[in-house]
Amino acid sequence: MAIVQSLITILVFIGILGGLVVIHELGHFVTARLSGVRVLEFGIGFPPRARVLRDRGETLYTLNWLPIGGFVKLEGEDGDAGDDPRSFANQGLAKRLLILVAGVVMNVVLAFVIFTGIAAFATPFMGITSFGVVADSPAAAAGLRPDDSIVAVDGERYEFFGGRSVLDGLSARAGEQVVLTVDRADGSRVDLTATLRDRAAIDAGLGALGISQSREHPWEGYFFGEYTGRDLPSAVAIGARETVRALGLIVGGLGSLVRSVVADPTAPPPVAGPVGIATQIGDVLWNAGPIMTLYVAGILSANLAVVNILPFPPLDGGRMFVITLKSIFGRRISLRAERLTYVVGFVFLFGFIIWITGFDILRQLGGIS
Repeated sequence: MAIVQSLITILVFIGILGGLVVIHELGHFVTARLSGVRVLEFGIGFPPRARVLRDRGETLYTLNWLPIGGFVKLEGEDGDAGDDPRSFANQGLAKRLLILVAGVVMNVVLAFVIFTGIAAFATPFMGITSFGVVADSPAAAAGLRPDDSIVAVDGERYEFFGGRSVLDGLSARAGEQVVLTVDRADGSRVDLTATLRDRAAIDAGLGALGISQSREHPWEGYFFGEYTGRDLPSAVAIGARETVRALGLIVGGLGSLVRSVVADPTAPPPVAGPVGIATQIGDVLWNAGPIMTLYVAGILSANLAVVNILPFPPLDGGRMFVITLKSIFGRRISLRAERLTYVVGFVFLFGFIIWITGFDILRQLGGIS
C-alpha cells in the first residue's frame, strides 16, 4: 500500500508542477501570438521530443519525454535580432516586457481562480482529532476517546476560510456545558455533552476540554469530503485575500532564506526543494484530501509567480532586467555578454536546486529536522 501511495504521490506532484509550468508558458505563448511575435514551438514537457502533436502554420506543437513543465520557443528570443520584423528581439521594450511578464500573471490568475473556486464550491469543514485524553478532564468525563474527531460544537461547524477553529469555539465557551459532535474511528457519529474548564484554567494552559496532541484537519466523511460553499462575491473576495496572502508568505519565505544563507550556509534552508514539495503534497493528499491538495497547488502557483519575477537570469524577471539594461545602454552590452549571463545564471540556479534537494533528502532520511 505504501508503494502505491508513493507512486500516486509522484504522479500527482508531476501533474501539479507540470500543469503550473504549462499554464505559465501558455501566458508567454498567447501574449506573443497576440503581439505578432513568431512562435516557433510550444512544447508540453521538456526534450527529448516524444511526438509532434500538430505541425500546421508557423508553430510546432510537441509532446516531450520529461513531463515536468513545458516551454515556448520564440524567434529571436536568444537576443539575435536578425532581419525578421516578427522576431522577439526586434520588438519594442514594452512589448517584450509584456510577453515576459505574462507567464507570471497567468500563475497569479490561476492561484486566484483556484482559491475562489474552493471558496465558492468546496470549502472543507475543519475538525480536530484527539490522540489522547487527559485523566479527570472534561473530555474524559464526557466519554471522549483517543482518535475521536470533534467536528462541531453546539452544532456549529468550522470551515477552512472562516477564520475560527474548533479550538476557538471551545475556548469561547469557557465554563459552559456544550454538545460535541464526534466522529469515532469506527465511522459512527455521536453527540457527547461536556462541561468545559473555566477561563482561569484555560489561561493557565490546561485547555478547555483536556485533550492532548490534537491535530486540526479538514474533516472528510468520505474521500470527497464534507464541504460548504458561498455566493460568488464572497468567494471572489476570499480568492483575492488568499492570493495576496500566498504571495506575501512566499516573499517572506524568500527573505528568511536569504537571512538563513547569510547567517549559516551549512544550516538547513527554511524552504523545500522538489523532494520536499513532493513529500508535502503527499502528506496533504493522504491526510487532508484532494481539495486541500488543490489549495496547495494554488500556493505553488503563487510561488512560481514570485520566483519567476525575481531579477535573476535566466528567470523571467532576470530577462526583463537584462533587456531593460540593453535598451538603456544599447550596444555597450554585447549579445555574447547577454548569453553568458543566462548561462552563468542557469548554472547557479541549478546548483542552488541541488543544494536544497540535498537537505530535502537528509530530512527524509531523518538526518535533520
